[in-house]
Amino acid sequence: MQKTSRLPFIDAMKGIGCIAIVLHHLAIYGPMSEVVGQVAPNIIEALILYARLAVQMFFVLAGFMVASQIAPEGHPVAKAPAPLIWKRYKRLITPFLFAVASATLITALVRPWFVHDSLSDAPSISQLIAHALLMHDLLDIQALSAGVWFVAIDFQLFAATILLTALMHRTTEKWRVAFPLLIVLLAALSLLFINRWSAYENYAPYFFGAYGLGMLSYWSTRPARATVGLITICLLGAVALALDFRNAITVALATAVLVSIASQKHWLERWPKPGVLTWLGQRSYSIFLIHYGICIGFNAIWHKLFPTGVLINLLGILAAVITSIAAGALLYHYVESQQGVIGRNAKTSLLITAVIAALAIESVTW
Repeated sequence: MQKTSRLPFIDAMKGIGCIAIVLHHLAIYGPMSEVVGQVAPNIIEALILYARLAVQMFFVLAGFMVASQIAPEGHPVAKAPAPLIWKRYKRLITPFLFAVASATLITALVRPWFVHDSLSDAPSISQLIAHALLMHDLLDIQALSAGVWFVAIDFQLFAATILLTALMHRTTEKWRVAFPLLIVLLAALSLLFINRWSAYENYAPYFFGAYGLGMLSYWSTRPARATVGLITICLLGAVALALDFRNAITVALATAVLVSIASQKHWLERWPKPGVLTWLGQRSYSIFLIHYGICIGFNAIWHKLFPTGVLINLLGILAAVITSIAAGALLYHYVESQQGVIGRNAKTSLLITAVIAALAIESVTW
């Protein structure tokens, strides 16, 4: 039986976003896109430049959901931070580990006969540990899969917000009421200053503008704050763009406004009816994680068998998208949606075997 979406509007947005990210990476990681780009350079260029902006939408939606969890009425809810952070880490890291293991194994298998810049270097034990701790970017360690930076930033944003909420809850009632104002100030700091400096893009404050807009969009759904909330979102975004126009902030602002209006109109729960987009949205995280290895595998095979031919390489891109969706659905069904995946069981044994096999193949190759 198909699972009914609680918020089909948000699931549909996630579904569109994850497909945009898959296409973005297929456009970047040739050579299939390089062949197709010979006759459709503008399309490939657009996917490279603009499809990646979908991650901003995910940050806004994450902020929207976290606000509903830790401060639904704008006042911090009394919740122990450590269990929430640990729960979030486990939810993120479990499918993440399987996806990274898959990517490293596929990369190891194709490396001897596929030479391309999209391949990451052979992994080391310390590199794998850094990924497992979501600290690879903080330690300036090369990523083993595309998009893993997003997972690390998402966790940073969640953990920082939970700790800030717990701290505010320990203050007096007067300060608790001002919690949304604090989020506005932090979002403004990010949008107007920190986000303008790429040197900070490995850290949560760089993206807190989008995350904060998502939190404000949730609070703007409360009747007493609807008008003020929406005006605040628009004002923050307008000032940020006037100061320094950025496509990423444009997408974040548009997403926050859209979700705010959709929630006020009660569209989130009612539209669209559960279907392909909501199905994709529910599995978007797993699809996002697993697609890099699939893309590398298809590019390697297609380059070996079909080094030329626009139509056949276009079909290869389509096949990579469909396979990424199928692999993501399997990852969601057997890993992301399950409890107790990591432990003394067959799934963990498979994970360890994949990592050991990748390391062994790389050691022989090099």
